[in-house]
Amino acid sequence: MTGPRYAGVVLDVDSTVSGIEGIDWLGRLRGGDIGAQIARFTTDAMHGVIPLEEVYGRRLALIRPTRDEIDALAGAYIDALAPDCPSTIASLRRAGVRLALVSGGIRQAILPMAATLGFAGRDVRAVDVEFDERGNYARFDASSPLTRSSGKAAVVASLDFPRPLLAVGDGHTDLAMRGAADSFAAFTGFITRDAVVRGADCVIQSFRDLQFAVLGFERDVAG
Repeated sequence: MTGPRYAGVVLDVDSTVSGIEGIDWLGRLRGGDIGAQIARFTTDAMHGVIPLEEVYGRRLALIRPTRDEIDALAGAYIDALAPDCPSTIASLRRAGVRLALVSGGIRQAILPMAATLGFAGRDVRAVDVEFDERGNYARFDASSPLTRSSGKAAVVASLDFPRPLLAVGDGHTDLAMRGAADSFAAFTGFITRDAVVRGADCVIQSFRDLQFAVLGFERDVAG
């Protein structure tokens, strides 16, 4: 049996590893016009209609999520994991593939889900938020490249990962990784964005597809 087709895989989180958009999920807690406005901002940014940097801070300023709400979001990420995601990630690791999560989502909400999938903190790149002593929202890390449309490319380029490297995601900000990885796969298991599909090297509809794309077979003996 030959080795993996890719030595490294970088995965988006929202609408890829998990079937929710985390900031939209927080926006729905506010309901009404705020929830609708947040969803519209996210949709426009993921389709490349507006730069992510124009709406990233505006979304969080409208929501002002508390620490408790971020903890609840962490549970929602776990509940919405993509089918076959845990077993596929385990199979890739057994084959020696290096994995990382790269997300414009909130790091504190993503880390618990990442831990259930066996990711160490160093292999999770996301945006930190800060809270005051009462657990109320204070600020986000505006210096993070992941708050910008082209930021994921910069993060992937900075990774000390083996090659060839496959990047996987569903949105316009994920497509930016194509310039820093050897191949980019559009993930359509939750949502299909036509412009992302057109710009991708291949399309992956499920984590079974991902395992086949990387390893050349759907299940290993221990899977």
